[in-house]
Amino acid sequence: MANTVKAKKKPAALDSKKARAGWFFVIPFVVGMIAIYLPIIADSLTLSFQKITILPGGGYSTEWVGLENYQNALFTDPNFVRILTESLKQLILDVPAIVIFALFMSIVLNQKMLGRAVFRAIFFVPVIISTGIIDSLGSSNAMEAYMSSGSIDTGAQGNAGNEILSAIDIQKLFGNMVVGTELVQYVVGLVNSIFNIVNRSGVQMLVFLAGLQSINPSIYESCKMEGATPWETFWKITFPMISPMILVNAIYTVIDSFTSQSNQVMTYINEIYLTASGGRVLSTAMSWVYFILVIALLGLVAFLLSFFVFYQRKD
Repeated sequence: MANTVKAKKKPAALDSKKARAGWFFVIPFVVGMIAIYLPIIADSLTLSFQKITILPGGGYSTEWVGLENYQNALFTDPNFVRILTESLKQLILDVPAIVIFALFMSIVLNQKMLGRAVFRAIFFVPVIISTGIIDSLGSSNAMEAYMSSGSIDTGAQGNAGNEILSAIDIQKLFGNMVVGTELVQYVVGLVNSIFNIVNRSGVQMLVFLAGLQSINPSIYESCKMEGATPWETFWKITFPMISPMILVNAIYTVIDSFTSQSNQVMTYINEIYLTASGGRVLSTAMSWVYFILVIALLGLVAFLLSFFVFYQRKD
């Protein structure tokens, strides 16, 4: 009996040892967060409730104004709420498309085929190009500008997205079907932003590939022996097993969309910050409104997807 009790205590001791090792790697971030970022965050929050006055002899003074900056951001500024709403609508369009596309491509690239590593590298190339100094060097590249915006200023009207739509004519395709205009607009939007979807799916593909390769092959062999179809295997085995990765990728995509350099809200907040009168405090209030919206949206996404997430127990 004593041996049985000791045998049951060993896994708990091993788990606690792994937990301590995890904290060892997290400590540098925690120390940096407390020592560097928390004071900056506190100063930013305090500044959003104040008004800055430039003194004639140099320097500045601050005055507590309460929620005045937030009221100006939400009700006085004519563009902030509009840009914030448009950005949120675009996010609702992009996140499902990026996650679904990344899942589909990762399943395809996980199959045994010739040149699989090359195809994986090709899909990850946009992630490398769109980061760091390479992004800065490529900002003046005409071909990248064409691929990103869909058009080059040649005097001709239209863009690449409209050319795609005119070629496959999605609206005519749905014309004889009893579907709502919202579905047509959604599909049209996906086709027009296909480059953006592919360009932002590289990291998500890697996460999905890691999840797919962690599934025990014997499970698929058992399904095949039982006569399960590939469709049934996907929904009964693959989808539940990688559901935690779907949650991770959805949260990552939301954060990546809200923090990208091309984000309209961040661009507008930066423009307000550079204005002469009251721009710093107003942009700070806008940033906190934006931050609260992002946190609320992440909580909503995590809450909704948590009902479909399956965690495999090791014991």
